Amino acid sequence: MNILLIAPNIDGTDVGEAFVAFKWAQALSTRVNLTVLSFERPGRTPLADQLPGARLVTWPEPAWARRNERLNAMLKPAWPVLCGHVRRWMKQALGAGAQFDVAHQLMPQAARYASPLRHFDVPYIIGPLGGALDTPAAFRNEAATAPLFTKLRALDTYRFRHDPWLRASYTGAACILGVAPYVADVLGDIPLQRFEPMLELGIDAVEPPRAAPANTGAHKGALRLLHVGRGVRTKGLRDVVRALAHLPDLPHITLTSAGAGEEIALCRLEAQALSLGARIEFLGRQPREVVEDLYRSHDAFVFPSFREPAGGVLYEAMRHGLPVITAARGGPDFIIDDSCGLRLPVTTPTGFAADIARAIRNLDANRPLLEKLGQGARAKVLRDGLWAAKADRLVTLYNEVKTPPVRRAAYPQG
Repeated sequence: MNILLIAPNIDGTDVGEAFVAFKWAQALSTRVNLTVLSFERPGRTPLADQLPGARLVTWPEPAWARRNERLNAMLKPAWPVLCGHVRRWMKQALGAGAQFDVAHQLMPQAARYASPLRHFDVPYIIGPLGGALDTPAAFRNEAATAPLFTKLRALDTYRFRHDPWLRASYTGAACILGVAPYVADVLGDIPLQRFEPMLELGIDAVEPPRAAPANTGAHKGALRLLHVGRGVRTKGLRDVVRALAHLPDLPHITLTSAGAGEEIALCRLEAQALSLGARIEFLGRQPREVVEDLYRSHDAFVFPSFREPAGGVLYEAMRHGLPVITAARGGPDFIIDDSCGLRLPVTTPTGFAADIARAIRNLDANRPLLEKLGQGARAKVLRDGLWAAKADRLVTLYNEVKTPPVRRAAYPQG
């Protein structure tokens, strides 16, 4: 099967969308005849060395687009340039007789970029799309420090209703993939041919099962909670800090935070004001190997992010067999089920913190449930999260939407 894959950046030595796109391309290149169209960044490991099993067509990423990495990651200003390259290349390739069963615009993940694939008579897929989640009204006052350009998300709903190029891109797709079912609701004003939820993130392997509960030795009887994520309000760390204040009778319950950002200082102040300093450790940003050790040494992962489009960090915790407490919203509501964690409604900051506290108290009082959910977390990510399994599912989808075989006219004999 001949598959055409496009993304702005595909790079196994990078982070974010570029790394995720690489993992998809790497897994697909062993299953289909893969042609990749992408930018390449000067000075990086050549994509040809990273994806020896794929046919590669790349163009240099414009230097002006790389001057502000954060802006580039958020807005993809060079996307129109890549679209021009893709359209010219596809017109020439198809005109010369090239055939593709399916074309797939894997990235950008944000649901705001018109696709060059809409101009060609090749079945195409877009996604997994994510983003476009709003901040719950009750939390907006505390989450009002976002950079100005992130407020452009407010235009997404208008564009889904009125942007002819974006609407044509999505209505013409054989299938739209979303990182979670909520994306179908976000795109509710656009008539889609088909929608499938598919988390864009995956894992390579799971950790061995825990032979015994983690809380032994000096930590016997403790319940050690872990939060990993960027220090922004929406990741829910402040809500976990407030939840601990509801548990003064359970001083053996502690929290470790790994992550950096403006929210961390505010959470430190909140912890001090609530007299929780001895029960919370703020480690700041940590290297990957340290974070992996934290997963191994803690008992539960508390990540009540209330505007999380995907939630790949949940997979990181689940592969270590950690039960999860999270929000019943966005990506986490799709990833976590009753076999592996507890999902909480997002109400108000006061109510949310109280609900988190009740969930923590429940796990502390019911250690068999804690262990059962941890085993369920590992089993679920092993079943759904491995890159091999995800690529197999995508190939199945390709087969379902690919160009039908040419039917030869039947002529009477004689």
